[in-house]
Amino acid sequence: MTNIFVGNLSYQTTQDDLLAAFSQFGNVERVSIVTDRDTGQPRGFAFVEMSDSREAQTAIAQLNGAEFGGRALNVNEARPKPAGNGGGRGGFGGGRGRDNRRPRW
Repeated sequence: MTNIFVGNLSYQTTQDDLLAAFSQFGNVERVSIVTDRDTGQPRGFAFVEMSDSREAQTAIAQLNGAEFGGRALNVNEARPKPAGNGGGRGGFGGGRGRDNRRPRW
């Protein structure tokens, strides 16, 4: 199974649009358009899973840079999520921290 990242999507792109584009190159297992957690609006990228790695590599080669919905696609093999705590901000939990502008008397 090969997981493919598809970026620079038009916000009007549907799962069916991506399924049709990638199916030209082989069997598509799943299409997942990423949406904003709060608004539900598309975020402009998706993941496509293809069962055959050769077909997936052909799709990547053919579709990367291709115009789709008026935009040039960014298509490459998805990298796995980095291991860790799952937080995207790092640091000390997102607290406000100490204000270093005022002296501590």
